[in-house]
Amino acid sequence: MIPMLKIHRDVCGYCGACVSVCPEGALELIDAYLTVDESCRTCGICVKACPLGALEVINEDRV
Repeated sequence: MIPMLKIHRDVCGYCGACVSVCPEGALELIDAYLTVDESCRTCGICVKACPLGALEVINEDRV
């Protein structure tokens, strides 16, 4: 099972709090749309930083 970052777009407020704390620079806000690239290590720092709970680290088999 490979962990991955899931974005709950219906909850995300596109504030950028997660972007600023990502140690890998894997998150980016593009035109009010949050993206995650392949450099994401699923460390969970962004999950903790999100004030709305819009991010979740999940196992690939749950997608």
